[in-house]
Amino acid sequence: PAGTVPRRRSPRSDMGRGLTLLLLPLALLAAPAQAEGGTAAAEEVKIEVLHLPEVCSPRSKKGDLLNAHYDGFLASDGSKFYCSRTQNEGHPKWFVLGVGQVIKGLDIAMMNMCPGEKRKVIIPPSLAYGQQGYAQGKIPPNATLIFEIELYAVNKGPRSVEAFHQIDKDSDKKLSELEISQYLKEEFARDGKNRHPSVHDEILADIFKKNDHDGDGFISAKEYNVYQHDEL
Repeated sequence: PAGTVPRRRSPRSDMGRGLTLLLLPLALLAAPAQAEGGTAAAEEVKIEVLHLPEVCSPRSKKGDLLNAHYDGFLASDGSKFYCSRTQNEGHPKWFVLGVGQVIKGLDIAMMNMCPGEKRKVIIPPSLAYGQQGYAQGKIPPNATLIFEIELYAVNKGPRSVEAFHQIDKDSDKKLSELEISQYLKEEFARDGKNRHPSVHDEILADIFKKNDHDGDGFISAKEYNVYQHDEL
């Protein structure tokens, strides 16, 4: 859903879906940490369902990997500050729901949503960028945001038990460089994009740099399961 500005640096656009499986935050709209306050608690995200498919399953939940297009507007004047279709060669965005990769309001707005569903959501400042705003994303202080969202896919999240076991071929509860390398190759083959071989090596190195906290050459179940929503 909304991707304007990453909280940290965004990964290269050609890193593909396999990258989201293991670590980097996507180039999505993620807000700086904000203090909890009474105002935030009193405000809510307003959701209008524009289209609901006849078969509405599966429905999204925290930790799921979603694929969506979205447009972002300022409620004050209706001006558009983001359009996912003009980014990354127009590919829909992948992100993990409910773990802070997007602003809190979007994590709330896209819960219980199914593939093919379209929503218009209104997010108050306290669940977006608050009093600070985000100048780089052309979002002023105290801005109410409107997003029009079209959801394409709801998949098991990258930190799920299923995903870990899928990569852990020898079932030793830790992921080796060979296992992750093979998984990336399979993911790249699945999405069908042409990539230079160096992209695979760069992603693999980055995965271990950010996840192998004890430097033993493996990513343990504990190191992998950073979202703490499943038990391995």
